[in-house]
Amino acid sequence: MSSASMRKLIQKKFKIRGYALKVDALDEILSFVNRFKDAEEEALKLLLDDLQSKSLKSSIIDKDSVSRVISSLVEADEAFEENPSSVSSKSALRFIDAFDIPKFRYDPIRKQFHQHVGRLPIHGDASAKAALYKDRFLLLFQRIHRDQHFSKPAFDSDISHCGSCEIAPIQSLVGQTCTKWVMGLISQLEDGHFYLEDLTASVEIDLSKYKITTGFLSENTIVVAEGEMLYDGIFQVRTCGFPPLEDREKSLKALAGHDLFGGGALTKEETLRLADLEKRAVNDMFVVLSDVWLDDEEAMRNLETVLDGFESQEVVPSLFVFMGNFSSHPCDLSFHSITTLRGQFGKLGNMIGAHSRLKDQSQFLFIPGPDDAGPSTALPRCPLPKYLTEELRKQIPNAKFLSNPCRIKFYTQEIVFFRHDLLYRMRRSCLIPPSTEETDDPFEHLVATITHQSHLCPLPLIIQPVIWNYDHSLHLYPSPHTIVLADKSEQKAFKYTGITCFNPGSFSNDNTFVAYRPCTQEVELSAL
Repeated sequence: MSSASMRKLIQKKFKIRGYALKVDALDEILSFVNRFKDAEEEALKLLLDDLQSKSLKSSIIDKDSVSRVISSLVEADEAFEENPSSVSSKSALRFIDAFDIPKFRYDPIRKQFHQHVGRLPIHGDASAKAALYKDRFLLLFQRIHRDQHFSKPAFDSDISHCGSCEIAPIQSLVGQTCTKWVMGLISQLEDGHFYLEDLTASVEIDLSKYKITTGFLSENTIVVAEGEMLYDGIFQVRTCGFPPLEDREKSLKALAGHDLFGGGALTKEETLRLADLEKRAVNDMFVVLSDVWLDDEEAMRNLETVLDGFESQEVVPSLFVFMGNFSSHPCDLSFHSITTLRGQFGKLGNMIGAHSRLKDQSQFLFIPGPDDAGPSTALPRCPLPKYLTEELRKQIPNAKFLSNPCRIKFYTQEIVFFRHDLLYRMRRSCLIPPSTEETDDPFEHLVATITHQSHLCPLPLIIQPVIWNYDHSLHLYPSPHTIVLADKSEQKAFKYTGITCFNPGSFSNDNTFVAYRPCTQEVELSAL
């Protein structure tokens, strides 16, 4: 932004708050905000908030008043840079287990989110299952009502009822013959008959003349449909698609400071400082491997080659992410080699421990896969059992064991990790093949589906069970910066509406992995 444009912006922001600036004060503020490249507006907002908290004698701001506030902000910033570890809870990497993510619900009457208070039992009652669907629907409902194309017209007119894109309740379709837009969840209440449900009613739908769109349309997905009621009470769908995405900043503004991601809310000062530190962290790198079979000798030799390569680098990766499955055979009731697997985790610990630089300077995260040992196959999955990882923990004290899915916060950047063979399951459950007009890549269709649904696994519960009270841990709202969709399918990377998504591939099958640089959100698809 040019100096003249920034001057106008400063004067405008101060005028909105009821302040007038003297020329010397304006020069002082301009000098301050220019220190923060690409974050001038955040710095200006921080200055205004701090200035407003002071007791000022006049609404006409002079240089002395501004200088005192700027000095305190600069001192705090310099102190933070000299000793960034002083704020231990706001360190570079924060690991968030799915079972520690706070639960928020949307109140459609007050039009705001409120946090659930109290314990969340693993085994929920019947009302918890109903609340699961209601919470998913309301999350997208409040999002689409801020979209200008689907919001209610500001002024009523003759065409506002038939011809508007305003979302109508399904209950209101009775007796209507004109074109309507509705939003609901696709369900199969009778064999071979599909219905669209919202919080008011359900209606049978006819998809025979439906225009195909991007994404996997399956049961349990929430869609926006345009069509009209037929005389036999069936809603003829003409156009159908997922609810439109919303810009992350717009979603954060609607949340009014609530932290749905987990890890704790950041103050404006912390956000500004961490964003600055994030831009400087050009050497930080995450190495992500999926399907690390500990019982496969070739896979272990390849893993040692990878570790040797990074050990010899000038700057070692800050994080290694090992995602399941950790055995070539499913750890189900027929699996009788738990003791052997425990010993293989110990050997992995010895292998990592032999690389002294990696052991001392890198962190190691372990995420279970769909066929790993655990109490159930329902999502979210618990971390790997301590019995299996006890020997590895002794060798690698800084190893982390989290749930599947889990989350990481790197300074201000939000990253979601999920290990599931989702692409295969979504394609199997798809009601109608997706459109190839925009793309014919299945991975891109998968990314479009989960981001528009704001949910990691929008499959029917009969296909993929979910712990009802912890379905919120699968939500993708607001949209994170990066989503890691580890899958046994082909290695892929795709940036969709500003969200970086990638699949590291199967390390044991294809010898593929990913090196991810969070500072630039650069994805390096790697293979041996």
